[in-house]
Amino acid sequence: MKRFGTRIIDNKCMFSVWAPEKQNMILHIVSPVDAVFEMKKDEDGYFSVLVEASEGNRYFYKPGRNSPDTPDPASDYQPEGVHGPSQVIDHGRFKWSDHDWKGSDLRDVVFYEIHTGTFTQEGTFEAIISRLDEIASTGINAIELMPVCQFPGTRNWGYDGVFHYSVQNSYGGPDGLKMLVNECHRRNIAVFLDVVYNHTGPEGNYFSMFGPYFSRKHNIPWGDAINFDGEWSDGVREYFSMNPAHWMLNYHIDGLRVDAIHEIYDFGAVHFWELAMEETKKAEAASGRKFHMIAEADYNSPKVIRPVETGGYAFDAMWLDDFHHALYVFIHPEGKSRYEDFNRIEQLAKAYKEGFVHSGEIVRFRKKKHGSSSSGIPGYKFIVFNQNHDQVGNRVDGERLSVLVGFEQLKLATAAIMLSPYIPLLFMGEEYGEESPFLYFVSHGDAELVKAVREGRKKEFEGYKWAMEPADPQDESTFSRSKINWNDRTSGKKRLLLDWNKELIALRKTRSALKNSSKDSIQVYITADRGLTLLRTNEYGREHLLAFFNFSENEILFQVPYISGRWIKLIDSKDAKWNEKMDGSLFAPVAPLTIDSGETINASGWSISLYAGMDNR
Repeated sequence: MKRFGTRIIDNKCMFSVWAPEKQNMILHIVSPVDAVFEMKKDEDGYFSVLVEASEGNRYFYKPGRNSPDTPDPASDYQPEGVHGPSQVIDHGRFKWSDHDWKGSDLRDVVFYEIHTGTFTQEGTFEAIISRLDEIASTGINAIELMPVCQFPGTRNWGYDGVFHYSVQNSYGGPDGLKMLVNECHRRNIAVFLDVVYNHTGPEGNYFSMFGPYFSRKHNIPWGDAINFDGEWSDGVREYFSMNPAHWMLNYHIDGLRVDAIHEIYDFGAVHFWELAMEETKKAEAASGRKFHMIAEADYNSPKVIRPVETGGYAFDAMWLDDFHHALYVFIHPEGKSRYEDFNRIEQLAKAYKEGFVHSGEIVRFRKKKHGSSSSGIPGYKFIVFNQNHDQVGNRVDGERLSVLVGFEQLKLATAAIMLSPYIPLLFMGEEYGEESPFLYFVSHGDAELVKAVREGRKKEFEGYKWAMEPADPQDESTFSRSKINWNDRTSGKKRLLLDWNKELIALRKTRSALKNSSKDSIQVYITADRGLTLLRTNEYGREHLLAFFNFSENEILFQVPYISGRWIKLIDSKDAKWNEKMDGSLFAPVAPLTIDSGETINASGWSISLYAGMDNR
């Protein structure tokens, strides 16, 4: 049980805050009455007081007798924003109806990344609920929300959050998130949450008023590093290590995607992740559900997903950027200038067969050797994608893949991740080729900070030699332009692309060979410099699937491997149902309905066709 924040006990409330170097702490309740209470300090540096209070009471702390009113670092809710009072939340009051929900197996998940503010015109949790049936109809069964902790203003990606236990007021607050999770579980959709433990945002950051939360030993790109291993770090470690359990127990969240763990530094005997995973296991035991921890990490190291007992961090899975880069350069030719170390079809083959492309080789971008091998690690330990908030939002004009490449490449890109042994992730709107940009936006209240953000964004793009300047992050129109257009999904090529995604997701869920994530069951064959054949087999060796990928505009001759006898086609991106032109004509050639082992087939440019062995069709 955490020793900070608020906790309802019968008709009273325990208020606790960690401030090891402070001599005095005052609780100031400002609503519904105005009252102050002296708090008592224990030997670990926690100040506490039990008073008559209930849900809805708003309060500040005064960290020192002459200090100003300051929000609670462990606030559950900031109804008036990052500078306003904190509010008591009684998490036991919400009436859950998901008691039969047992969670999801990562092997079966198709992720869908959502930014709450731009996913709908309303920009709320409640508005997401209105779209859940449409999401579920595609076969998507897990949403991943970009960070929802309280940030300044009403527009932000979420990585400027400053209260790690809170829920953004403009999105709908704690009850709004709980209702969303409840409704997702009712539709058999898991909910994952993006969290940030490597830094806090600059505006509304009152941590230093209470204790040494930040480190002077380590430097990170986004502000002060968190103090996980220095003097007085015990309270900091407890604050962050208890956070996953908070989301699991109080909000029924199914797992976390943890941002940039490579910028979390801890050289102590017991690493922070060992402590965090221990607390998470306790929460799992209390809830009876599995809680999934997923890492974004720049290490290219299996230690991220290895057990603690073998020196690992014990994450259940991690994002696989190498797969994105290796694929992207073949989907969008300009990608080779963006990812200079990815330019060979052999690298994409390695990404399919092993995972990490860079596993100890010299990497020019890094000017050193990078990574270690992930060969043999099962596919469900990795998340792959064509687009996510970073890949889209860190382009100067926030362009999605749908405005950079043609319809044929979009179908090919989707098939490449859906037929992989890894867990696929789609970025909101990707399933139908949404064309609105996803730009970087903020709504800070500090004029100097706004100026710094604008200048920093321009400087960030200077090295890429873009032909334009980035949109003004503070301008509300930058945020408005980033909202997706749901009505676009019902007609034309967008409807075709949506149906294509549905078909591929359905194949993932029904074909045992695609459910098998063992690397031993995968064979990859290279044809010329832009052709790749992928063979998938189920764990018993009884089902064989064969995919032919042509990543060029020209036709390629593929030889059918000597694996089985006759093969029958399951899906072909050039078939009429996926490819009707504006004039009613069809693309050609279409892959043959059946093929035999050893023969050659002529594959159209920018195409993918999938076959099943005739004995297991």
